[in-house]
Order: sequence, then structure tokens, then C-alpha cells
Amino acid sequence: MPEEFKPGCQRPAIKKPAVQADTATPEAHVKEEKTMIKVGKPAPDFTAAGFHNGKFANFNLSEYKGKWVLLCFYPGDFTFV
Repeated sequence: MPEEFKPGCQRPAIKKPAVQADTATPEAHVKEEKTMIKVGKPAPDFTAAGFHNGKFANFNLSEYKGKWVLLCFYPGDFTFV
């Protein structure tokens, strides 16, 4: 179920990652490599804000697993992109 919220011009909350106790060695700072999204492969799960039935809500892609979904993205309005 989408989580409803009030729209506005505020900065989204930043979730800080948990700090592990074993970070004394340089090997502990291994960077996670992200792979490119490919046509025909499953999309990664994400959360995005949307407007549905007169209300703003956050939607998770995983909520629609097993259903047909059309994702459309465009640059922000009035950004001259």
C-alpha cells in the first residue's frame, strides 16, 4: 500500500548507514560496484513519489511484482534539459 505524504519543498530525510566496528583496516572500505540496468532484465527496486487518486504517496516498485508496469521518466519541469 502506498504511503501517503504531504507535498512540499523540503529536503528528503537522509538515512545514514550503520557504522561497523571492524573498519580499522583499509580493506574494510570496499566499494560496492553497481551494475548497469539492461533491457529485458528485472528493474531494481526503488521508491518514488507519485500522485494518485487526488493524493501524493510514495510507491515501491516491489509492490507491483507480477503485474504489468510502465515506467516513464522525464527531466524536471522548467529545468531547460
